Amino acid sequence: QVQLVESGGGLVQAGDSLRLSCTASGRTFSRHAMGWFRQTPGKERHFVSAITWIGGSTYYEDSVKGRFTISRDTAKNTVYLQMNSLKPEDTAVYYCAAMIRFHANLDQRTYYDYWGQGTQVTVSS
Repeated sequence: QVQLVESGGGLVQAGDSLRLSCTASGRTFSRHAMGWFRQTPGKERHFVSAITWIGGSTYYEDSVKGRFTISRDTAKNTVYLQMNSLKPEDTAVYYCAAMIRFHANLDQRTYYDYWGQGTQVTVSS
C-alpha cells in the first residue's frame, strides 16, 4: 500500500510564506508525476501545481504562477510546494497526489491514483 503524508500547513498572514511537504511511504512504486491540489468547503478540488518525477518538468495554475514553486527530492521520495506571497484566497486544504501512469494533462485530478489526507493552509488578511 502507498501512503502520502502532507505536512507544513498552518495559519499565516497575507504576504507570508509556507512550505508544504509530501512524503510517500509504503511499497516502492514508480510514478509519472506528483501534484498538489487544493479544496475549500463546498467546492471541488482544484489543481495547483505538478511536477514530473523523472524529468522535473513543472506546471502551475495561473493564480499561483510566480508565487508558488514545486520541487521534488527523489532520494527522499518527497515533493514540496514552496508558497510565497500568500493571499487570503489561497486558504484551503492542500492535498498531494501521485500519478502512476503517463497522462498528458497533469491538472486533471481523475488521473491521480494516490492521495494524501490533506493539510490546512489558512491565510489571514
